[in-house]
Amino acid sequence: MKILLVDDEAPARERLRRLIDELDDGYAVVGEAANGSDAVVAARDTDADLVLLDQKMPGMSGLEAAAALADLDPPPAVVLVTAYPEYALDAFEHNVADYLVKPVRRERLQATLERLPRTTRLQRVATTQEEPNGRRHLSAHYRGGVQTVHIDEVLYLLAEQKYVTVRHAGGRMLIDESLKSLEHEFPERFVRIHRNALVAIEQLVGLEKAADGASLAVLAGCDERLPVSRRHLPEVRRFLRHG
Repeated sequence: MKILLVDDEAPARERLRRLIDELDDGYAVVGEAANGSDAVVAARDTDADLVLLDQKMPGMSGLEAAAALADLDPPPAVVLVTAYPEYALDAFEHNVADYLVKPVRRERLQATLERLPRTTRLQRVATTQEEPNGRRHLSAHYRGGVQTVHIDEVLYLLAEQKYVTVRHAGGRMLIDESLKSLEHEFPERFVRIHRNALVAIEQLVGLEKAADGASLAVLAGCDERLPVSRRHLPEVRRFLRHG
């Protein structure tokens, strides 16, 4: 993975370079830039797979640079590096893969890099074309920070009172979004099984009958069974038959 470091402060870039060198795990720093404009040029010239991008810089901000980087063909992955956690939620609205809070710790950097797919920019072309403007994460404020879940890890979405529960491979989180808006945003990823539930199409593997005769959705990697309403049962069966 070829990494570009972007920060207006040289010591910050040097710290990131040192942390990456310590990982010794197939990562290579291929360039540095001190502002957003130079970052876009350097990302194109170096074919960087990943840009570690500072938020607070003179001129073009990190989020503005992220938007410009997204226009490259193909675009690199971007991880925002910031001393201000409040920017994290905005980052995910700009298709930023993750964020790091300064001072960056080695363990957090390693965890972020390991979550990113080990792909080059050319290998990401297909994914970029499939979802040119779509979010890849759901996020929520949690204990003073931001909790994020990649959309591929979501098993189901359940509307409960004013919030939606996101059930994912690692647990649950609550988001302040409507189920209907999520259904419209991700029509290729989720199918509605009930007025208050969407399930991941790729995780939907079958139906079971409850003791009272009701139909229950069976999801891969999930012991829970979710009720399927009569209204949505024909659509669920269609997905199971045809994929």
